Amino acid sequence: MVDVFTEIKIKCPLDRVSEYAANPDNAPKWYVNIHTAEWKTQKPLTIGSRIAFKAKFLGRELAYVYEIVEFIPGQKLVMRTANGPFPMETTYTWKAIDEYNTKMSLRNKGNPTGFSKFFTPFISSMMKKANNKDLLKIKDILEK
Repeated sequence: MVDVFTEIKIKCPLDRVSEYAANPDNAPKWYVNIHTAEWKTQKPLTIGSRIAFKAKFLGRELAYVYEIVEFIPGQKLVMRTANGPFPMETTYTWKAIDEYNTKMSLRNKGNPTGFSKFFTPFISSMMKKANNKDLLKIKDILEK
């Protein structure tokens, strides 16, 4: 089991951070490993929405569909893989520090079935590194 938690402070109002991060169309812009995001259901984002992502992680091409299982605009987004080689749950949370600053957290937990159990600690460390890069990227985008 992999459970990786990262967070960052972004000098940007909560509504702008949460709206940008919760929009799957923006994922390829701020996620290091995600190349494409394709809606499988109608917009807007709501519980039950499904989005297909293509990514590369540890040298492997991954294709998977996330389903939105919880969405509280401006507070929390939880999505789970509906299929794919790496069952995963991703959670974003946002909290206003003040009217100009937001704390964003990113948590990934799941079971990397396509990898040997011996690689799980390595996968966790690589995911944490990638998640930190992702949060630095979204911070950079939103603070400009």
